Amino acid sequence: MAAVDRGEHELRPVKFSRLARRGVILGLSGAQLVVVGIAAGVLVVGLYVGGGSALLVAFPVVAVCAVLVWLRVAGRTLVEWVPVAGRWVRRWLAGQLIYRRRLLRPRPAGTLALPGDAARLRQWLDPETNAVMVHDPHAATLTAVIAVAHPAFILLDPAEQERRVLGWGRVLATACRSGRIASFQVLERTLPDSGKGLAEWWDQHGIQDKSWVSTTYGELVERAGPAGERHASTISITLDMKAGGRAIRAAGGGNSGAAAVLRQEMTTLEAALRSADLAPTDWLGSGELALLLRSAYDPAVAGALDRHGNLGHDLATAGPVAVNEQWGSLRSDSAHHCVLWISEWPRSPVFPGFLAPVLLSSGIRRTFTLLYTPLRADHAARDIRRKKTEYISDAAQRQRMGQIEDAQQSAEYNDVLQQEADLTAGHGLLRVTGLITVSAKDPDELERNVAAIEQAAIQASCETRRLWGQQAQAFATAALPLCRPT
Repeated sequence: MAAVDRGEHELRPVKFSRLARRGVILGLSGAQLVVVGIAAGVLVVGLYVGGGSALLVAFPVVAVCAVLVWLRVAGRTLVEWVPVAGRWVRRWLAGQLIYRRRLLRPRPAGTLALPGDAARLRQWLDPETNAVMVHDPHAATLTAVIAVAHPAFILLDPAEQERRVLGWGRVLATACRSGRIASFQVLERTLPDSGKGLAEWWDQHGIQDKSWVSTTYGELVERAGPAGERHASTISITLDMKAGGRAIRAAGGGNSGAAAVLRQEMTTLEAALRSADLAPTDWLGSGELALLLRSAYDPAVAGALDRHGNLGHDLATAGPVAVNEQWGSLRSDSAHHCVLWISEWPRSPVFPGFLAPVLLSSGIRRTFTLLYTPLRADHAARDIRRKKTEYISDAAQRQRMGQIEDAQQSAEYNDVLQQEADLTAGHGLLRVTGLITVSAKDPDELERNVAAIEQAAIQASCETRRLWGQQAQAFATAALPLCRPT
């Protein structure tokens, strides 16, 4: 027997690429350059038209432009806040911050009864797999969802953790090579333990002899409320119907042809998950998806619906009854929510279990989402070439102006070179967006939970930001397993 090199099976740290903060010219974005151009134009016109008196008029304009370009609030410049605030004001004036379900007006057949831009989503029941597929006619996508069971990662030994990390890397590589996958979502959420497992155990193994002890114990099991937490994970895969147009037409066209193509991707993903020692269940039907959507908007009834048969299994009524969006939070039915964006992943090498402080935070209702966007090899190579050209030209411009190259810019350029090397070696390139949805019963509890999650993210070497002014759209992306765009 050949000797085995144990070093190959040791858990190795991983390193994330930095969020690029490079602008068009000298670190300035397009919007900043426009504002700088306006300030320069006003200053030049003032000098040529009226001399000193005109400069008194131009100076306030230049000062306001300077504040817009360089003053930062919550990690963004003021000019970057302008479109966010503009959309918020427009939606406020149009009354779109408040949603109420119209009980007396039936929804169009096949819709999911969701608020906002998710109202356009349609359901398609695949007759071969009995899986429900969510169709977005505007974005031309078709999405399927599967539940996945897995052991606690942090309880595994380092060699097993490393093996599972490599297996998960092969799953992501499968999504990259397809060319027809628009997005790939991993959603992990905490749910109150409904006591269903305890009740089933009592029905199967309990001594139900109608004695006082048996009757009392049965009543306690029946009345048992949420006594703990359980974790549930789903993986969603979205077919780009435009990229897969030829295969869809070959399969018969329309939704049936798209479903046939998506089934191929579903089969490939299922095999990849099993090879990674994950345990995928059947693809979710309309009833299971309805429970997920209902519990996201109305978590107070999640335990009751889980215990009582087929209640809440209708997608036509799975959406919320009422939604109120505020600048920094969202209220739906029985809970208040806040969505955080992981704006910075660890800059130094970390081990794969680095997210344990966030994922294992007890006593907090939260949903953690990773949204992967695969890039085709040719698109990824073109994007890398563009970034390299921009970095080199910016470095030359700074050298001519006498500016010093800082460590942040050098690190970002090294990340681009590493991505190019990985792509050349045959690896896929994905853009990853991390979102955390925190839920609570009242605003005060919500703020305490948000602070606790932010502190847990710091322990995980991550930086989080609250998505001000865009909570409704972010909630549809972060809390629903529908692969919604960010």
